[in-house]
Amino acid sequence: MTRRAGYWLVVAFILGLAMLAGCGPAKRDDFKATDITGADFGRHLELTDHNGVKRSLSDFKGKLVVLFFGYTYCPDVCPTTLSDVASALKSMPPADARQVQALFVTVDPERDTPEMLKEYVPYFHPTFLGLYGTPAETAMAAKEFRIFYKKHAEPGATSYLVDHTAGSYVLDRTGHLRLYQPFGQPPPDMAHDLTLLLRE
Repeated sequence: MTRRAGYWLVVAFILGLAMLAGCGPAKRDDFKATDITGADFGRHLELTDHNGVKRSLSDFKGKLVVLFFGYTYCPDVCPTTLSDVASALKSMPPADARQVQALFVTVDPERDTPEMLKEYVPYFHPTFLGLYGTPAETAMAAKEFRIFYKKHAEPGATSYLVDHTAGSYVLDRTGHLRLYQPFGQPPPDMAHDLTLLLRE
């Protein structure tokens, strides 16, 4: 092989990589949260919202989705996260905020009834939706999104807490995972990332 032929093979290889990268969103370094573009999980969600409507991710195509797993009895992480997401949306232009849907999936379906979710979740923002399922459906959703949760009761206690993954996900307008937001992500950083995704 001549040096010239080898050069053009290298050029063709690089162009091929560029074309493949163009087939979907590329990772970027200007997000505040962790960019998980290209994740091979979190593609399906089949649960019921607090209004009794069966929901799947396809229902929210065209919007960004902020997805968080938690429970209404949570003493700290869940209310803090929901408050932070609400603050982020309130800081954005109304037209942008309307293009974001926050979903709260309960990992405590035994106690989190539709009525409780309907009272609890929209308290933080009127557009937020609470999702629930049977214990089996909840386990399936958690597995699909690689969420950990487990009941934790102190000896002799009449109630229990649920240990669970504290971060949240952001899905783009096409329903693909793009970001993982750790617990405590500041609302301005959330708003920054959501705005970047809306502008893609």
